[in-house]
Amino acid sequence: MRGKNLAQVKAMTFDVFGTVVDWRSSIAREIQNVGKTKGFDLDWNSFADEWRSGYAPSMNKVRAGELPWTKIDNLHRMILDELLSKHKISNLSEEETDGLNRAWHRLDPWPDSVEGLTLLKKDYIISSLSNGNVSLLVNMAKYGGLPWDTVLSAEIAKHYKPDPESYLSTSEYLGLPINQVMMVAAHKNDLKAAKSTGMITGYVPRPKEHGENTIVDYAEEEYVDIIADDFIDLSKKMSAIKEV
Repeated sequence: MRGKNLAQVKAMTFDVFGTVVDWRSSIAREIQNVGKTKGFDLDWNSFADEWRSGYAPSMNKVRAGELPWTKIDNLHRMILDELLSKHKISNLSEEETDGLNRAWHRLDPWPDSVEGLTLLKKDYIISSLSNGNVSLLVNMAKYGGLPWDTVLSAEIAKHYKPDPESYLSTSEYLGLPINQVMMVAAHKNDLKAAKSTGMITGYVPRPKEHGENTIVDYAEEEYVDIIADDFIDLSKKMSAIKEV
């Protein structure tokens, strides 16, 4: 923990998928509901994992110029279409397929997320900083009661994380020096990229992101300024620093 750096934080931006919300259980539930209605059976958790596994490669195609700028809703749909074909699911209407794709707008927050974010909001500007597009993030906040002050997205910067432009945009839009903005994430690669731009970093591991048997990396890193068990714990630790 680096108290001197942490004391200067004025705003916190949060990775969303996996950090704020439980995408895996939520997506598995949604595809299971569709399966019951349409008469097909799958390993629902594995389907969720497959869908998510296409996320980074599809963004890399945008980053490499193989695709023009394409928002996450459309990338998710491209991956979904491939998965439906792979699993020989052909009896969904366009409306049903679109509704399933929008499952990513309806992800359940982790149990501590709303309370923890509400506590942090008392002392800091809080915002998403997600690769999800703005409409997805707004709908997700409405669905889960996430109390953002504002919604920042890679869509606004037209650069997906971990491109530095996505992190640096927080300084511009929040009107703060980059070293007064903390990036909070459950993924160390996100934090390492954020730190390289001058952001303060907070690591909140999510042991159940990939299921009950997830191996969680609790090791301290030079690019991580603070580690917390959850957002409530992060609020307590940051409050203690403010009181010093």
